[in-house]
Amino acid sequence: MQQIKCPKCGEVFQVDESGYAQIVKQVHDREFDAEVARRLREMEEKKAGELRLTLTEKEKEKADALAAKQEALAQKEMELERLRSQLARAQAEQQLAVTRAVSDTERKLTEKQGEISRLNDQLQLKASEMALNEKTLREQYETRLKDKEEQIEYYKDFKARQSTKMVGESLEQHCLTQFNSMRMMSFPNAYFEKDNDARTGSKGDFIFRESQDGVEFISIMFEMKNEMDETATKHKNEDFFKELDKDRREKGCEYAVLVSLLEADNELYNNGIVDVSYRYPKMFVVRPQFFLPIISLLRNAALNSLDYQKQLLTLRNRQLDLTHFEENINTFKTGFARNYELASRKFQDAIDDIDKTIKALEKTKADLLSSERNLRLANDKAQDLTIKKLTKDAPSVKAMFERLKEEGEN
Repeated sequence: MQQIKCPKCGEVFQVDESGYAQIVKQVHDREFDAEVARRLREMEEKKAGELRLTLTEKEKEKADALAAKQEALAQKEMELERLRSQLARAQAEQQLAVTRAVSDTERKLTEKQGEISRLNDQLQLKASEMALNEKTLREQYETRLKDKEEQIEYYKDFKARQSTKMVGESLEQHCLTQFNSMRMMSFPNAYFEKDNDARTGSKGDFIFRESQDGVEFISIMFEMKNEMDETATKHKNEDFFKELDKDRREKGCEYAVLVSLLEADNELYNNGIVDVSYRYPKMFVVRPQFFLPIISLLRNAALNSLDYQKQLLTLRNRQLDLTHFEENINTFKTGFARNYELASRKFQDAIDDIDKTIKALEKTKADLLSSERNLRLANDKAQDLTIKKLTKDAPSVKAMFERLKEEGEN
């Protein structure tokens, strides 16, 4: 027999072993533990079943809603794990309390009953909170799903009422509106305009450029492609790669981005940003919801290399200065050589003219010397001329001169 004192009235009463065992059983009931474990398993199985059902029924268009649901379920799993840990700690504490209750029944029994009651209250509170959270998440998911379906129906109706040209223009206008909504906050100094230059025979849709300190560090050629669901000929994204790469190179852009709604069922293009640089250099394909993220991604990557671009530009300018210096030297050398050649030719012509003049003067000199010699001979002959020589063969003239001489002497 065991004696037990009532903590309220102070009355002492005896209980047999069976009664004592029942009291102990109230403290720790294995069936209670089994029931708690069973309910937790049922809850886990129910949650797992709901998750599998959600994953099975959800369509590909509900990817965002699925991600939100999975995150919510992950939070629930974390909450369940936390509750399991609390329950395990509570069970350990409960077992310890039962062990201690054997030696100190009154105090420990009262304390443990209060602890069990508190834990039960907490467990019920947590279960209520989880049920409420689950209901809230389900309602939010259903609301988002309904909004998504309404949006899909709206776009289907919108596309059905548009011509093929209007569909393409609507996508361009959508991207332009998206960019302008973030321009002043994220891209205040950027250039983003329509490509209206068709001199080369083709043009893209938009060109994005941004510079810093006079250095252009990013440039992107954009092409927007869409088509109606009822269009007989369905285009593929790769049908536009070659022309887009041609426009990128002709307009001097570093990157090319195709914003496309084509191939709506292709998982490759539905998973996010697709790098197709294995086909054409620095080319990407994105859905419209990734239009702004691809600009931010490429822009931030380019900003990281801006210092290197500035250094490269400085080196290029130095190289250009050196090239200009060499070109100036070569121009000077070419001009000097040409002037030297002209001067040398003129000098040689002058030398030739001088030689010709010298030859002419030498000829004139020779002629003058010959003339002087003839004059000297003529003078010598004139000096040797006498009356005797003149009248040697003219006797009558000789006689006349002799007669004149005699008269003169007389």
